[in-house]
Amino acid sequence: MEAGVLSLNGFQHIISSPASFTTTPLLHSFSSKVPLRATNSLHTTTVTSTHNNGIINKMSGAVAQRPHTVPYSARQGALADIEQSSDLASALARLGELLQVQDLNIILRNFGRLRRWKDLSQFFEWMQKHGKVNGSSYSSYIKFLGEEKNLRKALETYDSISDDTIRNNVSICNSLLSCLVKNKKFEEAIDLFDRMKQHGLEPDAVTYSVLLAGCNKVKCGYSKALELVQEMENSGIQMDSVIYGTLIALCAANGQCKEAERYFVQMKGEGHSPNMFHYSSLLNAYSVDGNYQKADELIEAVKAAGLVPNKVLLTTLLKVYSRGGLFEKARELLSELETLGYAGNEMPYCLLMDALSKSGQIHEAQLVFDEMNGRKVKSDGYAHSIMISAFCRGGLLEEAKQLAGEYEATYNKYDLVMLNTILSAYCRVGDMESVMQTLRKLDQLAISPDQSTFHILIKYFCREKQYRLAYQTLQDMHNKGHEPKEELCSSLIFHLGKTGAHAEAFSVYNMLRYSKRTICKALHEKILHILIAARLLKDAYVIVKDNGRLISKPAIKKFSTAFVESGNINLINDVLKAVHSSGHKIDQEVFQMAILRYVGQPEKKELLLQLLQWMPTHGYVVDSSTRNLILKNARTYGHHFIAEILTRQHAIVRALRSC
Repeated sequence: MEAGVLSLNGFQHIISSPASFTTTPLLHSFSSKVPLRATNSLHTTTVTSTHNNGIINKMSGAVAQRPHTVPYSARQGALADIEQSSDLASALARLGELLQVQDLNIILRNFGRLRRWKDLSQFFEWMQKHGKVNGSSYSSYIKFLGEEKNLRKALETYDSISDDTIRNNVSICNSLLSCLVKNKKFEEAIDLFDRMKQHGLEPDAVTYSVLLAGCNKVKCGYSKALELVQEMENSGIQMDSVIYGTLIALCAANGQCKEAERYFVQMKGEGHSPNMFHYSSLLNAYSVDGNYQKADELIEAVKAAGLVPNKVLLTTLLKVYSRGGLFEKARELLSELETLGYAGNEMPYCLLMDALSKSGQIHEAQLVFDEMNGRKVKSDGYAHSIMISAFCRGGLLEEAKQLAGEYEATYNKYDLVMLNTILSAYCRVGDMESVMQTLRKLDQLAISPDQSTFHILIKYFCREKQYRLAYQTLQDMHNKGHEPKEELCSSLIFHLGKTGAHAEAFSVYNMLRYSKRTICKALHEKILHILIAARLLKDAYVIVKDNGRLISKPAIKKFSTAFVESGNINLINDVLKAVHSSGHKIDQEVFQMAILRYVGQPEKKELLLQLLQWMPTHGYVVDSSTRNLILKNARTYGHHFIAEILTRQHAIVRALRSC
């Protein structure tokens, strides 16, 4: 199979459009960070604050006059007319001045709840233009912009606030941070939070609750959550039941069962009564290692508290039983869920199927799958994904391929997990046409591949002996910021080396070498042999210079001999020094070969003299045959100078013999 056949739309070497697998970039406004001081505000900002028992509107530094009192009934009528008007601008022109800021905020919130995004923005802009905004206005508007996923507008709105008092209003800051977190911009939220604090924000419990919720959605979020909890404690902010619930859920998601229990006990000790969310989160922590004893105790505690286990709690208990290997109890609980009407979707079945298949009971898992389909349970394809993966693990590749085909024929729902599962099934069975169709679908749906996608393809191309194509896929993977598995790279390096793709093998090695992790010692020696065989001796020198102590003596000798024999003559001395510095003793024959090369090129006499001077200071001397060769050509280098160097070496030999 030639690489040129794979001209699909997605992977650079497989698909013609290189941009199709790129993820959406961060908001342009983040490229220079969100400013914390407005420069040229488009509108005059009104800030309503209480001071000395008076209401001061800070508009351009002047004190605004109190508006004339409008009867409540007239204001209510104006509210209804504005909300129901088909011409918002006209309605505001007629009735807007009758309303106070709190009245306008009611309309603003109603537009947001009804998701009337165009009216929401038009209305808020009118409020700004007419100086009828306060902290609640900004907070509500930014919140709804987050729901609209209009991050740019939310940031611009915050930046338009020129008054520090209102910029540091905790409710407004919380709305903006929540807007970022809910739209998967957690790192940007943390960055903005730090700068908000620098400019005067005093965060409250809600602020930390928002950020902790974001920790649950990102990698390495647990460590960040611990930092935030410590910061709260240092600030004297008490955790409420919402924060405790978030922390218990976060511990469960990160396999920190003991910490989840600690927070649960601490919460109760501070007088907070656990609700169903707290119980289900702690139960989920017990599911990590299938701790069904503690799970049963917790269920009894729920009942003792007068609570009735709900769908979430019972489904989580099913998860505990399944992972704990109590398959009969799990089946009984599944029947109970069906009776209660809690098994209307595929999740309970999937939990049992997944545990059965991973324990090697593929037939039993298939029985559950068939039962689910017989009941016409609503499915999003997760059950199919589990069974396809189970068939692949069990070597039932034709069954996996058939089920993948059935899914594609029946459903038109795809996400990355499902596409990876289908791709894996087709790759394992060697169905190139279906592999290509799946890649096209991935691209058509604008779904960006993840680390698993690339690993599936690289393994497949290696099995098909398409090593250069596997290398190109690895390049795409690396360029998109994914770190490849070391064992996969090691295998690919070996095969590329055997097929003569030495430069590509070295490139794969460098991808690992410059990654953040420590690579296996044996890999340095493996790539060294490949480079020596390819006569890429300068690259081999770099490997020895950086990792010589991790490479065996035979491999070092092989490299030294090869380099001295045919490497760049100007680097021979540097190579010998690098070998010595790495703790390896240089053989006499290597010195002899080096001196022979220098003697053969008289113009390199300075390099020879430098080597002869370096040798005795590091415990090396030339043997008699090499000494005679040098003396024979002494005229070229200067009789007196050569004699002096050789005399010094001879003195070292005598000193060694006398020891």
